Amino acid sequence: MQRSRWVRVSSRAALSGAVLLLLTSCSTSDIEKRIRWGWPTGVTKQAERMRVLWSWSGVVALAVGVLVWGLIFWCCGRYHKRNDEIPRQTKYNLPIEIVYTVVPLMIIAGLFFFTVRVEDFVDRQTPNPNVTVQVNAFKWNWEFEYLKANGTDQNYPGVSPPQPLSTHGSSGEIPILLIPRGQTVQFVEHSEDVIHSFWVPEFLFKRDVIPYGTDSTTHDNRFQITATTNGHYVGRCAELCGTYHSQMNFEVRVVDPDKFTSYLSALAQLGPTDPANQYKALAAIGEVPVATTTHPFNTDRTARSASN
Repeated sequence: MQRSRWVRVSSRAALSGAVLLLLTSCSTSDIEKRIRWGWPTGVTKQAERMRVLWSWSGVVALAVGVLVWGLIFWCCGRYHKRNDEIPRQTKYNLPIEIVYTVVPLMIIAGLFFFTVRVEDFVDRQTPNPNVTVQVNAFKWNWEFEYLKANGTDQNYPGVSPPQPLSTHGSSGEIPILLIPRGQTVQFVEHSEDVIHSFWVPEFLFKRDVIPYGTDSTTHDNRFQITATTNGHYVGRCAELCGTYHSQMNFEVRVVDPDKFTSYLSALAQLGPTDPANQYKALAAIGEVPVATTTHPFNTDRTARSASN
């Protein structure tokens, strides 16, 4: 009996010590970044809010699981059969019934409240975003048109009718989309054929690209983000769309606002006539002209075509 009590006391002390050590060595933000349950850290303000929601939802689920498992094992040890005597039967225990009815409802209500609040934040759209990009998806590639930047239309000079600055993929290279760090970027999605899906794992967010008209103003066809971390991030089509769906990738690069402005200026000066100009514009601002985040997928469609 003394040994059993000693084991219980030691276990509780060890658990309390571990919790105290975790809380004293890490701030709340550090804990939220470490407890991600498999999610990427996220590189946008919206992604951070979603990651925090997911992390604490996992903590709540684990706590409920530990409580339930503990009660099950306790009952197995406390009430296992010792003789043929029928144990005392307990039913209609009003306090217990109230507890196991009210507590789950409170947990569900809390998760619902925080989920709705985060969804509203992610779907929120400012009337005047810093940058507007139209995402054109087609089998099996992407085109990105920079419609506006800081309130100014971004068109190639001397081209009639006006043609927005753009980049697009080819048979040998996937397209690269530059966006500025710390600024609100609005994506307007449009599909030329079937349903695709615009997905960047580090955004912790994806949205289907529906074949609406190019002038569609439906809420579901546009969203906004604010990137917080510079870097190169792979993007993929997340909706099965045909033969080369697995190779329908793109790359998002988050850069400083000054570098983004220089990139748009380089695109405007080089013009739309030569498809290679988009790579020259990247080189002009000191960026690698080709994508760097597509591994382990080979995006060269010509290699596959030649082997058939």
